[in-house]
Amino acid sequence: MQRVAIVGLGRVGSRFLQGLLPWASRGIEIVAVSETESTPGRAAAQAAGIPVLGLPDLLARATEIDVLFDLSGQSIVRQTLRQGLARAGNFRTVIAPENVAQLVWALISAEELPQVHADLGYGA
Repeated sequence: MQRVAIVGLGRVGSRFLQGLLPWASRGIEIVAVSETESTPGRAAAQAAGIPVLGLPDLLARATEIDVLFDLSGQSIVRQTLRQGLARAGNFRTVIAPENVAQLVWALISAEELPQVHADLGYGA
């Protein structure tokens, strides 16, 4: 079982969430999402019973997360996630940036995942 969380449920994150939901039977459990706006992805997460959390609450539950997909497109969010995990001594949870989400998407879907953010890369 891989426990994942998604930060950012805009155009990219909403599609990514919808693409991952059917994979629960294959061992992908979405344990939480984080989105501040009212988006289709946020509504889909709520409908699926997935907790919608702010970043502090998500970081407080990070020991339950194997892979944290940061699809926010904001370097300050990635920095907040990294610092929060480091402060908690959590060196197990992996923060996966947009390019990793694109790779996962290519493996699970024949559709294109929107590319609306600048390529922040892993170091951003």
